[in-house]
Amino acid sequence: MRTLTYYAATTLDGFIAGPNGGDPTGPDGFFTVTPDYLEHIVTHYPETLPAPARAALGVTASGTRFDTVVEGRRSYQLGLDAGITDAYPHLRHYVFSRSLTKSPDAAVEVVSTDPLEKVRELKAQDGKGIWLVGGAELAGALYPEIDELVLKVNPVTIGAGIPLFAGKSETNPRAFTLTGHTVLPSGAAFLTYTRS
Repeated sequence: MRTLTYYAATTLDGFIAGPNGGDPTGPDGFFTVTPDYLEHIVTHYPETLPAPARAALGVTASGTRFDTVVEGRRSYQLGLDAGITDAYPHLRHYVFSRSLTKSPDAAVEVVSTDPLEKVRELKAQDGKGIWLVGGAELAGALYPEIDELVLKVNPVTIGAGIPLFAGKSETNPRAFTLTGHTVLPSGAAFLTYTRS
């Protein structure tokens, strides 16, 4: 069975975006993409780079971890606002939305049904892993199906913003085991946790 990995950048205090939900790596963002950070992603997670970044960096590696990406409507909107209708044409791309009635790109499938049901269906198919790119509400909805967390912990705090998981109303602790870690000279840490 395929695994669902929530691979996301976070602050030390657990936020994936500021209160306004904007791109934390953008011009007004608080994540600094240092050369060692980018090199680590290119080497270990090349399929998670959006197409424009892959083209600019000359990255052609298909990657070994993921062949499918799932994201929420707000995360997808960040790409649309930049004029990108499919940031990941090298992956099967699903966007979960009840408000987006038609996909702006033929290669992107909009899913308006239950995210848990769809992800369980995807996990039962053959293939590589499934990458949950964001956002927080979709991560909250898919919480029971997340098998692995790969957290790109940036050495910054922001005090308030969008947490790793949102939209959950009840406490449901899940234990994870640290199965890998890399601390970069710039101070960012890549931490991999597998559900116990």
